Amino acid sequence: MPASVHRDEGEAVPVVLPLVVITITDDGRMTVTVDGVPFEPEPFAPPWRREDFARVLDQLTEQRRSPVRVEVREADGSTFTDIITRSRRRRSEPDPAPEAPAGRAMPELVTLHGEGFVPGEDVAIAVVIAHGDAAPDGAMRGLLTADQLAVSPTREVILLGRVSGTLTIGHPE
Repeated sequence: MPASVHRDEGEAVPVVLPLVVITITDDGRMTVTVDGVPFEPEPFAPPWRREDFARVLDQLTEQRRSPVRVEVREADGSTFTDIITRSRRRRSEPDPAPEAPAGRAMPELVTLHGEGFVPGEDVAIAVVIAHGDAAPDGAMRGLLTADQLAVSPTREVILLGRVSGTLTIGHPE
């Protein structure tokens, strides 16, 4: 029995996904059809190859903004079928930092110093809310806002060297 979606009136409507058929030859060439219509590479681009599999599926799911049913037919006669959904990609550029509202004062910063770290090592500031780098002389200065420190009931801050294992525990002022 095919999957279906029920409308408010109780009428069932079958769910239909685009069918992508990928046929791979012995030499690794790949032909692609979507609902029987050939899906070709860009003009002047080389023919699809097995290595293009993921890129082709990303293009198809992005263009349709929906999952697709994929049937892969190998040269040896074996087949594979799956449902592929759009991939969630990381943005190449971070969102711009929101601007502080006009007239808002800069947050109050508190400082904790530690020594004995390996120069340049990553030093955790715990409750781990940030990381900082040790200075060339191995010193570390962790900066926190007063609001960040306020979430710690003990007001205790830890600097932990991820390479050296150096540990500094303190109560910043």
